[in-house]
Amino acid sequence: MKKDEFIIAKKKFYSRLIVGTGKYRNMSECAKAVKLSGAEIVTVAVRRVNITDKKKPLLMDFIDPKKITYLPNTAGCFNSKEALRTLRLAREIGGWKLVKLEVLGDKKNLFPEMIETLKSTEVLAKEGFQVMVYCNDDPLMAKRLENSGAKAIMPLAAPIGSGLGILNKLNIKIIRNQTKLPLIIDAGLGQASDAAIAMELGCDGVLVNTAIAKAKKPFEMALAFKNAVLAGRQSYRSGRIAKVLMGRASSPKKGII
Repeated sequence: MKKDEFIIAKKKFYSRLIVGTGKYRNMSECAKAVKLSGAEIVTVAVRRVNITDKKKPLLMDFIDPKKITYLPNTAGCFNSKEALRTLRLAREIGGWKLVKLEVLGDKKNLFPEMIETLKSTEVLAKEGFQVMVYCNDDPLMAKRLENSGAKAIMPLAAPIGSGLGILNKLNIKIIRNQTKLPLIIDAGLGQASDAAIAMELGCDGVLVNTAIAKAKKPFEMALAFKNAVLAGRQSYRSGRIAKVLMGRASSPKKGII
């Protein structure tokens, strides 16, 4: 089969699984899980993960940024001012322009604060950032983000870390049908089959952190997600049969003995 390229902001990738680097027991475990997952992009919470203090373990010593694309994110930011400052700092530290914007509305449910998110997207796009945006699954807001200069739309499947899987397939399909941007499910997946479903809905990729990092066997779960993304993508590209309300015989109706 021809290689199935995954293009974000004109950069080519071949793995459609993006892996978060938080919640692991240590950086060694994180690095091994990333390797087993086959991911080519990892998210890095600039406010939480050590990427500058050489006196402490550096993520870069475990995951080589020359081999794996770092995607700085604004996890832990609750307004536009915090998010903008965080990503500008990331650009100063590592020259990163491809970033993940995440502005949360509350500390309990961790839903995206969409007004602040939209405002931040507009500013970052004007400043030359290539913004991948964590958002709710509202098709209207997703379109506004696209029109504001986002490079990828990243709707939640369910609340961050909940493991509930995709709760609103209809909205995801509507967003898929209306955008030409990469559509990446972000947050709420719990098991490998959730990733396969996302890919079968036509999503371009999935982002997974908690489901791998907090699994009883994170290395096996990393492999499971890798395989699920591949299977779901292949299923989507194969063209599923139409749904019907009645049974249809799989064998010929004529020439029966």
